[in-house]
Amino acid sequence: MPTPTHATLVATLTTAPTAGLPDLSGVEWLEVRADLVGDLDPAALQSLRSAFPGKLLYTLRSRAEGGGFEGSVEKRRRRIAEAAERYDLLDLECERDLAPEVLKAVAPERRILSWHGGAVGLQGLQSRFEKMAAYDAFLYKMVPAATQPGEELAPLLLLHQQKRSDLATFASGPTGAWTRLIAPRLGAPVVYAAASEVPGAPGQIALSRLRDDYGLPDLPPVEVLFGIAGHPVAHSLSPRLHNGAYRALGIPALYLPFHVTSFGDFWLEVVESGVLELLGMPLRGLSVTAPYKEAALAVAGAESPRAARIGAANTLVWNDSVWEAESTDPEGVVLPLLARGFDPREKAAAVVGAGGAGRSSAVGLEVAGARVTLFNRGAERGERAAEDLKLPYLPLDQLDPAAFDLLVNATSLGRDPEGPLPFPLDRLRPGTVVIDLVYDAARPGPTRLLAEAAARGAVAVDGREVLLSQALGQFRMMTGKEMPVELARRQLGLG
Repeated sequence: MPTPTHATLVATLTTAPTAGLPDLSGVEWLEVRADLVGDLDPAALQSLRSAFPGKLLYTLRSRAEGGGFEGSVEKRRRRIAEAAERYDLLDLECERDLAPEVLKAVAPERRILSWHGGAVGLQGLQSRFEKMAAYDAFLYKMVPAATQPGEELAPLLLLHQQKRSDLATFASGPTGAWTRLIAPRLGAPVVYAAASEVPGAPGQIALSRLRDDYGLPDLPPVEVLFGIAGHPVAHSLSPRLHNGAYRALGIPALYLPFHVTSFGDFWLEVVESGVLELLGMPLRGLSVTAPYKEAALAVAGAESPRAARIGAANTLVWNDSVWEAESTDPEGVVLPLLARGFDPREKAAAVVGAGGAGRSSAVGLEVAGARVTLFNRGAERGERAAEDLKLPYLPLDQLDPAAFDLLVNATSLGRDPEGPLPFPLDRLRPGTVVIDLVYDAARPGPTRLLAEAAARGAVAVDGREVLLSQALGQFRMMTGKEMPVELARRQLGLG
């Protein structure tokens, strides 16, 4: 089978289109989830056809397969038969819709035969596919759930084995989200996307992200994989940064979001399993985010002196058959300061958070000449980090912003606009620099911490600037090339 160069984008509609459709550029099929939005009346359906020139797919996903339909078998078959008169394509669940009257109403060239269930392994998928393939259809769709590392590999192995252009299989759930991006490279002809904020299934990626972060529906060549591993990672803008640079520079690579529930299991079951090498797309580098930066250092075969001192790594790169650990987080904090003409030397700096990000920020600032004090909610972890780094530590409730020229939020506090702030701002001095490592990918503006700090006269440094500054070194180590900075800034909304 020739290497695919294009995928059919399918946008899943999970809410009634009362206020018009979202931007559906690049979309060829629009899936109407009738189990969620109900059966559209003729006027609404005609309006949909007028607004969308592509094919309309009718899906009545059952509760048993993760949907919302709970009616009788008779009602289900009646609704599908009626929909067959109005829709171009129809999703038929192989467990409950292959009755003679349904098959008669839906011609083979209009059938999407589907199955959604738990993790069954490669052998289980093979067995199910053989039964499904006994019925003629335009497309066969198989979506096993993945909750544990390694479970998401079975559908990719099935695609590699079958080499068919009428089989779409990938894993559902956050753990399996990345397989939706690999599957089309292995022959799966369609990629399902969330048309709105409400996904049609767990792990379904938003349509805007498929286009902006991964370049779909185009499928440029991929010879090597990189990615970001963390919990969570769905919000990360790193795929947009790296994949955009790959496309601009013509690098045959793909940067994936790995939602990891256990880093050790992920390392054994996915990274070291040999499956990605078998698929012809070996993994050769990882950005590592919370809460796994310490674990990343532990799995590496070699480590830089800086990563060893920090006790954590945000970068793993395969080099001469060895995984090497490095931390580019220090640059993430220091470079934005230097770009503003702020010299950290002899400045009093408070770093809030004693995890990998906090340790890295503290080291970066100390090396740049700042007088750093660590603060942390938990005394045991804070004291241990301070001892390891040979820096002073104070409990977080003793932080007085007025005593510092620079404050860094290296905790998750502040991601929730309604949640607590990492430190009080009432004593913040005008001109103090506040760096927030947190950013909200869904909202281009500053976090609540930065907005309130700026209102008090502080100099605010956005987490997107931090992300870009630490990504520059990662990109260089992973590809041997320089990331186009101006392109990267535009992708992050930094101008």
